[in-house]
Amino acid sequence: MSHDSTAAPEAAARKLSGRRRKEIVAVLLFSGGPIFESSIPLSVFGIDRQDAGVPRYRLLVCGGEEGPLRTTGGLELTAPHGLEAISRAGTVVVPAWRSITSPPPEDALDALRRAHEEGARIVGLCTGAFVLAAAGLLDGRPATTHWMYAPTLAKRYPSVHVDPRELFVDDGDVLTSAGTAAGIDLCLHIVRTDHGNEAAGALARRLVVPPRRSGGQERYLDRSLPEEIGADPLAEVVAWALEHLHEQFDVETLAARAYMSRRTFDRRFRSLTGSAPLQWLITQRVLQAQRLLETSDYSVDEVAGRCGFRSPVALRGHFRRQLGSSPAAYRAAYRARRPQAERPVESDSAVGSAGPPPGPQPGLHPDGPVPLQTRRTPTPVGSSPSLSSASSDNGREAYAGSRASLPGQRAGS
Repeated sequence: MSHDSTAAPEAAARKLSGRRRKEIVAVLLFSGGPIFESSIPLSVFGIDRQDAGVPRYRLLVCGGEEGPLRTTGGLELTAPHGLEAISRAGTVVVPAWRSITSPPPEDALDALRRAHEEGARIVGLCTGAFVLAAAGLLDGRPATTHWMYAPTLAKRYPSVHVDPRELFVDDGDVLTSAGTAAGIDLCLHIVRTDHGNEAAGALARRLVVPPRRSGGQERYLDRSLPEEIGADPLAEVVAWALEHLHEQFDVETLAARAYMSRRTFDRRFRSLTGSAPLQWLITQRVLQAQRLLETSDYSVDEVAGRCGFRSPVALRGHFRRQLGSSPAAYRAAYRARRPQAERPVESDSAVGSAGPPPGPQPGLHPDGPVPLQTRRTPTPVGSSPSLSSASSDNGREAYAGSRASLPGQRAGS
């Protein structure tokens, strides 16, 4: 699933200035970056495949800092260009950043801001989103990154609308992607945007990858929470929620257990996890349903009750939104990949703490969790206005204050 923006009129009218050319792609590399992610845009945009019907790009590999650049496996790279070469590019790609806890070089951030001001398309793959955020290019925008780092991105840059469910987000002139394979998805999307489906399909065949992938990152999410929540009093409430997913409780129930108002609980939960509590709760219920579909023979109706959904219809809606398929189709596809001897049999031991059979629980909200928003608008993660960015600097704030927010609109790929 992708998130494609309907660009604002002023964004659509932006043109490249100076020496910038649409066909020139600059890839910005840093020392310590993972070589796999770094190689993705080099392979997509740096190899001549005109014989296969793929229009040619002109690649400029630029060092974001003094070399040699050390990468995974102890390799050392020497970039043929420096930051000055970015001034010729119509597209600038940051494929990865070495550490989500360290600030990028200010010279590189300035070059990215200047490129964006001059009409260049800016792309961040995986942790490259942290570089774009540090430059102020994601303020007020929808964005994504690897699901594991999404809470950190949301906490550090609360003005960014982080959605960890998407494989990539296209907000017109600024684009971001999830982890490694999603970088390929986004690069194919760029080729498709520039040259059409046929060119993107030809490139996908050469790379031996699907031209479009359905769904998002939800299937890869796990139940883990940031380590810092372990010592917080809220951890007890979170643990209780995970143990009682079979019950029909809502966020108000969790707030009451924490002896907080709903508003205070929402703010506290976001500050600790980078996620809205309702979104987190529904994701956990869907993950529990996913496990039951894999490990038991319960019917879909029974699975819905054992995961705290008020009805099978609610389960199907949330399951499809998060995983891109119905519960029945997911189970069939999962079992088709497994040998007959490994298929589950119905038993209470297969569900662990899934709890008692479906049915209303005394004293609990009869309707269960409130449904998620439709996927037509971005779902912000950790965007509470009361939070402040730990990584803001004068250059980023000055840049962010000079540009208008460009809201996105979701569309399935």
